[in-house]
Amino acid sequence: MPAIEQASTKEQLSLHHLVAWQDSERLSGAPCFTNTRVPIKTLFDYLEAGDSIYDFLDAFPGVTQDQVIGAMRIGKDNLLEGFE
Repeated sequence: MPAIEQASTKEQLSLHHLVAWQDSERLSGAPCFTNTRVPIKTLFDYLEAGDSIYDFLDAFPGVTQDQVIGAMRIGKDNLLEGFE
């Protein structure tokens, strides 16, 4: 799996748009992977349960590896913001 590098603010906003969407009238407004009804929280639930990213991708074929990596990159950038 490719390394997850820190994105600039502009890249992060563009990445966010490619990774996630939200509609208050669908799935109670839960953020989902773009072009799917798969909540992003489900990825983190899988990881917390000890499943791999590949297990998640097998279970949700509508989500791409690039979207998963993008979600992880956004999370990484948000977590590290202010520490550099």
